[in-house]
Amino acid sequence: MEMLTIGAFSKACRLSPKALRLYDELELLRPTRVDPETGYRYYAPEQLEQARLVAWLRRLGMPLAEIREVRALGPQAAAREIRAFWSRVEAETASRRDLAAFLVDHLTRSAPSRETTMLELRYAALSDTGLVRPVNQDTAYAGTRVLAVADGFGSGGAPASVAAVEALKFLDDEPLPAGSVLNLLEDAVQGATTAVREVAGPADDIGTTLTAMVWTGSQLALVHIGDSRAHLLRDGELFRITHDHTMVQSLLDEGRLTPEEAAAHPQRALLLKALPGGGSGTAPDLRLHDARAGDRYLLCSDGLSAVVPEATVKELLSSAPEPAEAARTLIAAANDRGGPDNVSCVVADVVGTGPAEDAS
Repeated sequence: MEMLTIGAFSKACRLSPKALRLYDELELLRPTRVDPETGYRYYAPEQLEQARLVAWLRRLGMPLAEIREVRALGPQAAAREIRAFWSRVEAETASRRDLAAFLVDHLTRSAPSRETTMLELRYAALSDTGLVRPVNQDTAYAGTRVLAVADGFGSGGAPASVAAVEALKFLDDEPLPAGSVLNLLEDAVQGATTAVREVAGPADDIGTTLTAMVWTGSQLALVHIGDSRAHLLRDGELFRITHDHTMVQSLLDEGRLTPEEAAAHPQRALLLKALPGGGSGTAPDLRLHDARAGDRYLLCSDGLSAVVPEATVKELLSSAPEPAEAARTLIAAANDRGGPDNVSCVVADVVGTGPAEDAS
């Protein structure tokens, strides 16, 4: 069998000899033969495809441990793993992008001038038992700074959702400088986790989702865990700004389900993350959103999102003049479709209130 020297193999697969020696040591890409006297490495031509795959995955930024697993899979399974890896990268990049945007804004923001528009929130919260469930395990809240929706589950789901939201309410009365709001929110979520754990006690089937936003006067800090959702209506377009922590969403991310299959999946409500959770893998999502006058935010439980199509949500949000009317209309739409679950909505409008006073 004709063999390639490490130099020839390196040129063919575009991995440096140094990288090839490292991958040999890590048992990631072993040479076909090593000269027992000189230690010189030789490779078979059929190894080129695997070497090129390793090179491409390194260019993607995939860790070596994951590359080893992908390399051992068949083409279809490898493609699913690569798709799942890239979905994680995109989610992490989005989080870092929000942080970078905040830092740029924070470092370059000048003192307010007379032309600076002051912003405020106008909001409404509404929760309904629906037409099927005997009790309401949702909690919806809108205050001066805090907007929150929690969807409890298990025998103690109602007190769990209440405990999670109550643990955030103190932020309504706290001074919230934009530079530290994420830290404050993260601490508050730790308090919510403890409160839900106390409610659940030894039971492992009691918990709650939590999707909440905290208003700083110019930005909204978002915390999200579970499958309640947050949407932004801006310039006539509706954007979902949360990512469901469900098994079905993970299968969608990996390309193993189509959106149509996901909508009908029997385990579409199976959560991968919720409070109280446990371990680093159950940490909530945290990020900042810059607010603009004219923005409308919607926080809702899956009693709305699983029943009312997103196009209908957009239409109803766009047509209701006030937050309270929007919340009532959305809940009515869920109940018109059978109301199979508790349904909760928080709607908040960002409103310009005129120019700020000059600080000088």
